[in-house]
Amino acid sequence: MSGRTHTGSRPERTCVGCRKRAAKTELLRIVAIKDACVPDPRGTLPGRGAYLHPAPFCLDQAARRRAFTRALRAPGALDINALRQYVEQTTVAEQATP
Repeated sequence: MSGRTHTGSRPERTCVGCRKRAAKTELLRIVAIKDACVPDPRGTLPGRGAYLHPAPFCLDQAARRRAFTRALRAPGALDINALRQYVEQTTVAEQATP
């Protein structure tokens, strides 16, 4: 036996907004397409990805610190309107679910 335990092991990523580590399944993957940040909930879009809690607080923190540009290695500023709309819709849907 190698002594390794596989119970409870799961991939972790760091949120670019709050900088806290969380399970990959709890975070939303973000990719840069042209000059915009696009949500990738299935995690299948090509390119470099960054991870974010799907919460307005984390999105605001990341935008204020220009974390998307840095994490995605983009040459210029990225538009986050599509991402903001997705996060707001997700937050409203979670609050409506009992």
